[in-house]
Amino acid sequence: MARQAPVLAALHKAADGLLIACGGSMIGLAALTIHWQTQWTRSYHQLESSQVLEHRLQESVSQLERHHLAAARRPGQLIPTSIRQLVYVPSPSDQGKTPAQLPLLGQVNATMLDVSQRTVRPGY
Repeated sequence: MARQAPVLAALHKAADGLLIACGGSMIGLAALTIHWQTQWTRSYHQLESSQVLEHRLQESVSQLERHHLAAARRPGQLIPTSIRQLVYVPSPSDQGKTPAQLPLLGQVNATMLDVSQRTVRPGY
Protein backbone atom coordinates (compact mmCIF):
# COMPACT_ATOMS: atom_id res chain seq x y z
CA MET A 1 0.00 0.00 0.00
CA ALA A 2 2.83 2.40 0.79
CA ARG A 3 4.33 1.85 -2.66
CA GLN A 4 1.06 2.27 -4.55
CA ALA A 5 -0.24 5.37 -2.68
CA PRO A 6 2.48 6.97 -0.55
CA VAL A 7 0.40 10.06 0.18
CA LEU A 8 -2.49 7.96 1.48
CA ALA A 9 -0.12 5.92 3.65
CA ALA A 10 1.40 9.10 5.11
CA LEU A 11 -2.09 10.45 5.88
CA HIS A 12 -2.99 7.15 7.54
CA LYS A 13 0.12 7.30 9.74
CA ALA A 14 -0.58 10.94 10.63
CA ALA A 15 -4.19 10.08 11.54
CA ASP A 16 -2.97 7.20 13.71
CA GLY A 17 -0.50 9.47 15.49
CA LEU A 18 -3.15 12.13 15.99
CA LEU A 19 -5.59 9.60 17.45
CA ILE A 20 -2.93 8.27 19.84
CA ALA A 21 -2.06 11.83 20.89
CA CYS A 22 -5.74 12.68 21.47
CA GLY A 23 -6.23 9.51 23.49
CA GLY A 24 -3.17 10.26 25.61
CA SER A 25 -4.28 13.82 26.22
CA MET A 26 -7.76 12.63 27.22
CA ILE A 27 -6.25 10.17 29.70
CA GLY A 28 -4.03 12.95 31.07
CA LEU A 29 -6.96 15.34 31.43
CA ALA A 30 -9.05 12.66 33.13
CA ALA A 31 -6.22 12.00 35.61
CA LEU A 32 -5.85 15.73 36.31
CA THR A 33 -9.61 16.09 36.78
CA ILE A 34 -9.69 13.24 39.28
CA HIS A 35 -6.69 14.75 41.11
CA TRP A 36 -8.31 18.21 41.27
CA GLN A 37 -11.61 16.74 42.47
CA THR A 38 -9.77 14.85 45.21
CA GLN A 39 -7.94 18.01 46.30
CA TRP A 40 -11.19 19.99 46.30
CA THR A 41 -12.95 17.30 48.35
CA ARG A 42 -10.08 17.24 50.87
CA SER A 43 -10.14 21.04 51.18
CA TYR A 44 -13.92 21.03 51.57
CA HIS A 45 -13.71 18.46 54.38
CA GLN A 46 -11.07 20.61 56.11
CA LEU A 47 -13.37 23.62 55.79
CA GLU A 48 -16.27 21.68 57.26
CA SER A 49 -14.17 20.44 60.17
CA SER A 50 -12.92 23.97 60.90
CA GLN A 51 -16.52 25.23 60.86
CA VAL A 52 -17.51 22.47 63.30
CA LEU A 53 -14.59 23.38 65.57
CA GLU A 54 -15.54 27.06 65.41
CA HIS A 55 -19.11 26.18 66.34
CA ARG A 56 -17.89 24.08 69.28
CA LEU A 57 -15.68 26.95 70.41
CA GLN A 58 -18.61 29.36 70.31
CA GLU A 59 -20.73 26.90 72.29
CA SER A 60 -17.97 26.48 74.88
CA VAL A 61 -17.54 30.23 75.23
CA SER A 62 -21.27 30.75 75.63
CA GLN A 63 -21.51 27.98 78.25
CA LEU A 64 -18.61 29.46 80.20
CA GLU A 65 -20.16 32.89 79.90
CA ARG A 66 -23.51 31.60 81.19
CA HIS A 67 -21.78 29.86 84.08
CA HIS A 68 -19.87 32.98 85.10
CA LEU A 69 -22.94 35.19 84.70
CA ALA A 70 -24.93 32.85 86.94
CA ALA A 71 -22.14 32.66 89.51
CA ALA A 72 -21.55 36.41 89.68
CA ARG A 73 -23.44 38.43 92.24
CA ARG A 74 -23.74 41.35 89.89
CA PRO A 75 -24.12 39.95 86.38
CA GLY A 76 -24.70 43.43 84.91
CA GLN A 77 -21.01 44.27 85.37
CA LEU A 78 -19.81 41.41 83.17
CA ILE A 79 -19.49 42.06 79.45
CA PRO A 80 -20.51 39.24 77.08
CA THR A 81 -17.65 38.08 74.88
CA SER A 82 -17.61 37.40 71.19
CA ILE A 83 -15.26 35.64 68.81
CA ARG A 84 -13.95 39.00 67.56
CA GLN A 85 -12.70 39.84 71.06
CA LEU A 86 -10.70 36.61 71.47
CA VAL A 87 -6.95 36.90 71.00
CA TYR A 88 -4.80 33.97 69.90
CA VAL A 89 -1.37 33.91 71.53
CA PRO A 90 0.96 31.24 70.16
CA SER A 91 2.90 29.20 72.68
CA PRO A 92 6.62 29.94 72.86
CA SER A 93 8.82 27.35 71.25
CA ASP A 94 11.73 25.90 73.20
CA GLN A 95 13.27 24.16 70.20
CA GLY A 96 15.86 26.80 69.32
CA LYS A 97 17.13 27.43 72.85
CA THR A 98 20.54 26.28 73.97
CA PRO A 99 21.32 25.55 77.65
CA ALA A 100 22.86 29.04 78.00
CA GLN A 101 19.56 30.61 76.93
CA LEU A 102 17.43 28.59 79.35
CA PRO A 103 16.08 30.37 82.42
CA LEU A 104 17.77 29.76 85.75
CA LEU A 105 15.29 27.06 86.77
CA GLY A 106 15.86 25.28 83.46
CA GLN A 107 19.61 25.29 84.12
CA VAL A 108 19.02 23.82 87.58
CA ASN A 109 16.87 21.05 86.09
CA ALA A 110 19.55 20.34 83.47
CA THR A 111 22.15 20.14 86.23
CA MET A 112 19.93 17.81 88.24
CA LEU A 113 19.59 15.53 85.24
CA ASP A 114 23.38 15.34 84.94
CA VAL A 115 23.66 14.55 88.67
CA SER A 116 20.94 11.91 88.51
CA GLN A 117 22.79 10.05 85.80
CA ARG A 118 25.82 9.58 88.08
CA THR A 119 25.96 6.60 90.37
CA VAL A 120 24.94 7.39 93.94
CA ARG A 121 26.65 5.39 96.65
CA PRO A 122 24.40 3.82 99.29
CA GLY A 123 23.92 5.98 102.38
CA TYR A 124 24.03 9.29 100.59
